[in-house]
Amino acid sequence: MKLKPGSPGKGILRQMHKAQEKYLEGWLDVPAHVHHTAYRMANPAAERPQSRKEFQQLLACLEIDPSHAVMEDKVGFGVKVGTNGDRLIAIWEAHTEYYSYQVWHIPSHATQPLGFGPLRFPDYVFPFSPLGIQVNALDLLVIPARAYDQEELGTLLPGPQMYASKVLGEDICVATSFTPDEHDRERYLIWASDPVLLRQKLARLMTILTTLENYTHLILLPYPAFSRSVDQVQIFEQRHLYQRTLITKELNRATHSTLQQWLEGLTHDFLEVGRLTASLRYRLSASVPYDRIVHSNTLALQEQPLPYGRTLIDYFQWKITGVADGYQQLLSRVQALEQDFEGTIAVLRTKVELLLQEQNLAQQDQNVNLLASLDKTTKSQVVLQHTVEGLSVIVIAYYVSGLANYLFKALHELGWLDRYALASGIFVPMALVLSFAIITWGRNRIQKKITAMPPSATDHT
Repeated sequence: MKLKPGSPGKGILRQMHKAQEKYLEGWLDVPAHVHHTAYRMANPAAERPQSRKEFQQLLACLEIDPSHAVMEDKVGFGVKVGTNGDRLIAIWEAHTEYYSYQVWHIPSHATQPLGFGPLRFPDYVFPFSPLGIQVNALDLLVIPARAYDQEELGTLLPGPQMYASKVLGEDICVATSFTPDEHDRERYLIWASDPVLLRQKLARLMTILTTLENYTHLILLPYPAFSRSVDQVQIFEQRHLYQRTLITKELNRATHSTLQQWLEGLTHDFLEVGRLTASLRYRLSASVPYDRIVHSNTLALQEQPLPYGRTLIDYFQWKITGVADGYQQLLSRVQALEQDFEGTIAVLRTKVELLLQEQNLAQQDQNVNLLASLDKTTKSQVVLQHTVEGLSVIVIAYYVSGLANYLFKALHELGWLDRYALASGIFVPMALVLSFAIITWGRNRIQKKITAMPPSATDHT
C-alpha cells in the first residue's frame, strides 16, 4: 500500500512522531471526519505505558498492518485503507497528565457526503473503553469547497449560542456551539472555499483546536473539588480564628490539662489542613501553565469574527478567566492557614516548655532545701554519735572501775594489797583509756564490715 505517491510508506511513517503537523500535512486530506478524545491519567508514570499498550491493542482490533504503524514512547500512528478506498488513521499521543486518541476517516472521493455522528468507515467500531477519566470528546467535520450560512450552522450544531470565525489569518472558517450532542461529543465544523489552502493548514488548525479543548477541560476538571475545598478552608479559618482568640485570652492562666487539650485539637486540625494542602497542590498546581498554554493557542488561532457568531476566544476566555488565579489564591490561603497552625502550635509548645522549666526550677529549690536539711541532720547525727560514744566511754569506764574496786577490796582482805582505795583511784584513768580503746576498736570493725559488704547487700540492709 502506498500512502503517498512516490513515498516508501513505512520510512515516511517513521518520521511522523518527529513532527505531527508534517505528518498531517503529508497524509491527511479533505474532506475528513475526525473523532478526538482525551483522557486524564491518575498516575501518569504507571498509566502512560498502559495507554501505549492499549493503543497497540486498538491497532490490532482495527486490523491495521504493523508495517503501516509506528509506535514510540509517547506517540503512535496507524493507517488502514478500506475495501472502498477510504482511509482510516488512528493517532495516539501521551502528554504529561493526559493522553488522547484521534481517529480520522478520509473518504476516497471528495464528493462523498460526510456528517456528524459515528465514523462511516466500513465496519469501524471503537472496540473498548479507554483507561482514565474522559476529559473531552470532539466530533470534527472538515468540508472543503463550500460555505455555510447561519441557518445551516444552527441545524448542524446544537446549543443556544453559536461561535464562528475565520482562523489562521486565512479564509478558513471554524464553527462550534461547545454543546455536546446526542453522542456526548462537541461538534466542530471546519470549511474553506479553497481545498488546497485548507489541506495545507489543517494539521496546524487541528493541533490548536484540540490543544485548546484539552487544556481548557483540564483546567476546569478540578473545579468541583475546588468549590468544596473553598468551604472546607473557610471552616478551618473560622475555627482557627476562634482557637487563637481563646488561646490569647487564656494562655497566661492555662493549666497543663488545658494546654494538652489545645495541642491535641490544633494538631488534629493541622494534619487535616496538611492533607487538604497536599490534595489541592496535586490537583491545582498545573493550572497556571495550562492557562498559559490556552492563551498562547488562542493567539495562534488568529481569529476574525464572522457576522453571525461570537469568536471561539470569547468562549475560552469566559470559561477559564480567573479560574487559575482562583486556584492559586486558594493554594495561598490554605498554605497560610497551615503556617498559622504551625505558629500557634509552636506558641503552645513554648508555653509548655516554660512551665516545665518553672517546675524544674521549683524542684531544684526543693532538692537544695532537702539536701541542706539532710546535711544538717547528718551533722546533728555525727554530734549525737560523738556524744553517745563519749558517754559510752564514761559508762564503760565506770563499770570497769567498779569491778576493779571489788577486785582491789578482795586483794586487800587477802592481805595482798595494803591501800586498795589508792589503787582504785589510780585505775580510773586506765579504765577511761581502756573504754576509749574498746569503743574505737568496735567502731572501726563495724566500718570495715560495712565497707566489705557488696552494694546490693548494703542497699538491702
